[in-house]
Amino acid sequence: MTNPPNLKSSGLKATLPRLKILEIFQNSSVRHLSAEDVYKILLNDNMDVGLATVYRVLTQFEQAEIIHRNHFETGKAVFELNEGSHHDHLVCINCGKVEEFYDAEIEQRQQMIATERGFTITEHSLAIYGNCIKPNCPNKA
Repeated sequence: MTNPPNLKSSGLKATLPRLKILEIFQNSSVRHLSAEDVYKILLNDNMDVGLATVYRVLTQFEQAEIIHRNHFETGKAVFELNEGSHHDHLVCINCGKVEEFYDAEIEQRQQMIATERGFTITEHSLAIYGNCIKPNCPNKA
């Protein structure tokens, strides 16, 4: 659900701010962006869009299931395109960098634990917090 015709099928008009914000998520090398990140990109592209508009569009996209909002313990929400596949996250507590991963064994183990305890999983998320060991972490401890 990430192209302009689907904005209409989601009940959203294809306005310039919506199209530009959608384009940012589709083309960014960074998959998890905060509202402030999106706003800065728009400013760098000389788009005259206010931060309130960015928040409003992101909320509309979330309601239309075009993007997902993640609330990690780093203190701010980050958004990512809804591409329909499940994944978990690694989050750097120093710089806030988020990396996605999928591990079939972890998924199977979560299902087993839920079943053993009498639960049926309808939805879940896993975020693992730690420190980047990569040399390019801007806030290396």
